[in-house]
Amino acid sequence: MPAGPSAPIDPRAALDAVGLLDEDEIDIAETALQFARIDRPDADVAAARTALSAIAAGAAALGRATLPDDLPARGAALARLLADRYGFRGNVEDYDNPANANLIQVIERRQGLPVALGILWLHAARAAGWPAHGVDFPAHFLIALEGAGGQLVVDAFDGGTCLDAPALRALIKRIAGPDAELRPGLVRPAGTRAVLLRLQNNIRTRRLAAGDLTGGLDATRDMLRIAPDQASLWREAGTLHQRLDQVAAALRCFERFLTLVPTGDAAIRLRREIADLRARLH
Repeated sequence: MPAGPSAPIDPRAALDAVGLLDEDEIDIAETALQFARIDRPDADVAAARTALSAIAAGAAALGRATLPDDLPARGAALARLLADRYGFRGNVEDYDNPANANLIQVIERRQGLPVALGILWLHAARAAGWPAHGVDFPAHFLIALEGAGGQLVVDAFDGGTCLDAPALRALIKRIAGPDAELRPGLVRPAGTRAVLLRLQNNIRTRRLAAGDLTGGLDATRDMLRIAPDQASLWREAGTLHQRLDQVAAALRCFERFLTLVPTGDAAIRLRREIADLRARLH
């Protein structure tokens, strides 16, 4: 008797598996789809994968056609593919819509947040065989294409606009105020795991802003699935459990934080908090 079709893998089980991988082993777009499935279980993930495959095929063709070290040509080619051919753009009119951080809905609607669009750019660049990484710019995620001559920073939210130093300076002033200036560390690379956490953090912060503590906790716990050694997330999860009066769960999270960060001011403060919580259990 032939075997029937296998059941789709549970998205949280898939995220747990990602948590065991090294950075260079993570499929950034596929992992983002798992987060999206959790957020919208009824979404059409098969259609999203088909679209990602088509983007990858188009990008692979670009990789065979464009000079390997010509960063401006690479940036322009990716912009033609993603912004012009597929119509991906930043959602300026409805920026805070949670759909802008759900990759399945971003693919359906062809619009999203900087980090969601950036994941599509990273997916395409890797399919083309072009080195690229996320740029953890404050409040506005960017992409950097890498080459022998350095890097080219592009804004996926703005259709792939290239940003030189004056443009980055203008961007930080627009975001942080007229007195803000570029400084070392503002254009630091973001690894694959960090990019995915930044994507999911948009879901978490919007839930918490709406007063949905349980939803915010769920998002935090899903982030921990791909980053089980992220100490700050354990502390955040413990705080949310505490606010929900889930004392035993809060203690487990805080104790995990102390395993990862056993010394320092934060550890000292948290040990006091743990003592208070344990007193509440007795």
